[in-house]
Amino acid sequence: MDFELALFLALVLAGLIMCWDHIFGRPKRARQAESGVSLRMPLVVEYSKAFFPVILAVFLLRAFIVEPFRIPSGSMLPSLFIGDFILVSKSSYGIKLPVLKRQILPVGLPSRGDVMVFRFPRDPKTNFIKRVIGTPGDVVSYHNKRLSINGSPLPLESFELVNWSAEDQEARAKTFLESIDEDSHTIMIDTMRSSGSIRVKVPEGHYFVMGDNRDHSNDSRYWGFVPEEFIVGKAFFIWFSWDSAGGGGVNWNRIGSVID
Repeated sequence: MDFELALFLALVLAGLIMCWDHIFGRPKRARQAESGVSLRMPLVVEYSKAFFPVILAVFLLRAFIVEPFRIPSGSMLPSLFIGDFILVSKSSYGIKLPVLKRQILPVGLPSRGDVMVFRFPRDPKTNFIKRVIGTPGDVVSYHNKRLSINGSPLPLESFELVNWSAEDQEARAKTFLESIDEDSHTIMIDTMRSSGSIRVKVPEGHYFVMGDNRDHSNDSRYWGFVPEEFIVGKAFFIWFSWDSAGGGGVNWNRIGSVID
């Protein structure tokens, strides 16, 4: 269910109830009071007046400023864990109309290396999170588990993560530090799994995205590009983390981490 749409409908319903009470209910209670009869405000009106400002604040916050998401899969390991709760900036790439999701004010564009939330092109009701690899006009190639942009292979060096807890994958999964433009991020490569080759040019108004867990990610290599109008926002902060894979418990060391 689209939570933003549900909030909007709740906001409209509460507003209509308050308008009805203002036009019909309150004058009726005033007339009754003049004749010595005291009428109590209907319970539904009381709740609407109490919750309307709260719903409005949450709706505006989610629609224009920041929206929370939960990481449901391991496609972004080792950068993001299953059970990480993240915050996504809704204004990093432009201001959009709530519900209609149409941009009304351009602010910026995704850059290579950004961790971006977007609506899955094959099912717009589902949100995906991946890393931006190619921007409009870029030529992206992936061969023998090496990524190149515009003919230049991205620098890659072996990197051992601290507190890495995926013991069952250590024999086959290796972590590396990959540099893209001026920034670096960690990726994971499954040495026991073969990877195909791809070479594409990113069309205007679209983006090529990949998961950091390169051999276990459903990304642009398989279903194509992300249209600009499907972009939700930029992931930037982990505000909570629950260890779903390790038997449960709070991942205290991940709370407060900046996503890069």
